[in-house]
Amino acid sequence: MSWKKALTIGTLLTGATAVGIHLLNKAIYLSAVAEHLLKPSAETYYDWKFGKVYYTKRGEGAPLLLIHDLNTYSSGYEWHALTEKLAKKRTIYTLDLIGCGRSEKPNLTYTNYLYVQLINDFIKNVVKDSCDVVATGDSCPLVLGACQSGESSIKSISMINPEDIHKVAHIPTYRSRILTKLILLPLAGTLLYNILMRKENIETALKGAFFDKNKISQSLVQTYYETAHCGNASSKYLFSSICGNYLTANVMLYLKDLSNSIYIITGCDEKKQNDAEEYKKVLPSVEIFHLEESGYYPHLETPDALLEQLSICLDL
Repeated sequence: MSWKKALTIGTLLTGATAVGIHLLNKAIYLSAVAEHLLKPSAETYYDWKFGKVYYTKRGEGAPLLLIHDLNTYSSGYEWHALTEKLAKKRTIYTLDLIGCGRSEKPNLTYTNYLYVQLINDFIKNVVKDSCDVVATGDSCPLVLGACQSGESSIKSISMINPEDIHKVAHIPTYRSRILTKLILLPLAGTLLYNILMRKENIETALKGAFFDKNKISQSLVQTYYETAHCGNASSKYLFSSICGNYLTANVMLYLKDLSNSIYIITGCDEKKQNDAEEYKKVLPSVEIFHLEESGYYPHLETPDALLEQLSICLDL
């Protein structure tokens, strides 16, 4: 076989493979969003400098901002079982962090400081008043950073199962940077993201987060699956930054500078309870509460118990 013929065959095979991967990625996307479970009830967006940020506003009274966990399958939907109840006593804001849910997902490096700016700008330009904040998991350091920045109008902070204070300080390594570059590849990277964010993996993650696995409905799994693929897998840009440890934060430094009322609410997981104690070692004024028969997402699993605890922390 001549080199010209071999080159032609190689080019055709490469092109066919690329087309096949593209069609597969497209099919996964269309399948994931077919039910439109995350369709916004109203087109309410904050036109931020790095992209449009979807948010909701309900109720009347002193403002309370709810911030979901920082993951590509997370969104403001996380709070759906609590917002109407909280709105009876407060003005409730929820938002989809940029890179998540119904917000835009620009191709950029997502960092802790990026989200610190977003939270402060959202409070300044949308809430337009000092407010209490409730955050989940990996979003907790973002709120602490926003509060410590000196530009914030945050009053109290309630953190639900915050991440290990030492883990969030991990910095990018050679291996994590390589993984980031792989995920950012146009076709193969998108396919890798789609494989990692397939429905079975999301369901497994939810099962690990719930105390009572029977409370995980297929509707919840499908909504989280759809969330991970909104925008034709452009959530992979945030995912690549998470995998690359680009959202590192010095939580110990944040805590030492804060005088706000800070509450930590955990479920019955012993590891998360120990994580909460690490925060208290740095800032003794932190108050810790534990919910029985609840896991990582008490607002999804035991919303009434969480509401009762928040009512005490926030004097609702």
